[in-house]
Amino acid sequence: MTSPSSSPAVRASASADSNAPAIECQALVKHYGSKVAVAGIDLVVQRGQCFGLLGPNGAGKTTTVEMLEGLHPPTSGTIRIFGARWGEGRDQWIRERFGVQLQDTQLADKLTVEEVLTLFRSFYATGRSVSELLALLDLEEERRQQFSRLSGGQKQRVAIATALAGAPDLLFLDEPTTGLDPRARQTLWGVVEAFRSAGGTVLLTTHYMEEAATLCDELAVMDQGRIIARGSPRALIDSLGEVQFVDFESPQTPDSAALLALPAVHAVDRRGARYRLRIERSLRALTAVLEELERQGVTPIGLSTHQATLDDVFLHLTGRGLSHE
Repeated sequence: MTSPSSSPAVRASASADSNAPAIECQALVKHYGSKVAVAGIDLVVQRGQCFGLLGPNGAGKTTTVEMLEGLHPPTSGTIRIFGARWGEGRDQWIRERFGVQLQDTQLADKLTVEEVLTLFRSFYATGRSVSELLALLDLEEERRQQFSRLSGGQKQRVAIATALAGAPDLLFLDEPTTGLDPRARQTLWGVVEAFRSAGGTVLLTTHYMEEAATLCDELAVMDQGRIIARGSPRALIDSLGEVQFVDFESPQTPDSAALLALPAVHAVDRRGARYRLRIERSLRALTAVLEELERQGVTPIGLSTHQATLDDVFLHLTGRGLSHE
């Protein structure tokens, strides 16, 4: 895989504010009629950072990103990209600073992959060569295939290659690995990490917890148009405390009050016949739970345990899971 470091990740400009964050927005609001899509968020993404917006479909992630990209004006609030505001005479300068991979990118069906990349490369005075883009996204074998004949994952990789064509300083990736197989997903993660290593900044939206934990320095968890938590992946997970989760199904109904009476049990949640217990992270705590279930005559089916994840953080904050939205 070719490294993106051969292109300048941060370009000097007389009109740039070298001390400004890559992205800064304040009190950002977006209404569609009576629907509130984004409800007054504040966000700062420092240069060289990979920042993730985490949340289910409909949380406001894509709307937020599209406002940052200048695709839609906010109802109210301010946006600055490298210190410059949209609509104040520097829009073209802002556009030259970033590349965009949309959640649903529509490209000319009859063009080959090579022709698509050649077209996008022609939009920029400087940038990566077509050959470099093909190698970077593992598309050499598809270079002469028409875009319409590609799989969903291959089309996604072409979309990301077009975002990198101008050697941007800032990369917007909206659900970038949707539809990708594990190998292609790992390839993309390597691209993002190499881009950051070269000094680039990434704003990533995703609902994949592993992706967020692997790539992001900092996360903002969105729900119903608001940011409900933020911090590093580790800090968000640690906010739940030293806990583990016990999941099982049972034809019998456990006595939740008796389980909660155990000192090591923090919470008992039920979804139909499935139960989830949040307990202390220790073998002694797990043993106490199993002994209590046995005392109640409850047979746990498909019992599993795991340490806290970002999905557990979202469940704790909202009462519903993230990966199943």
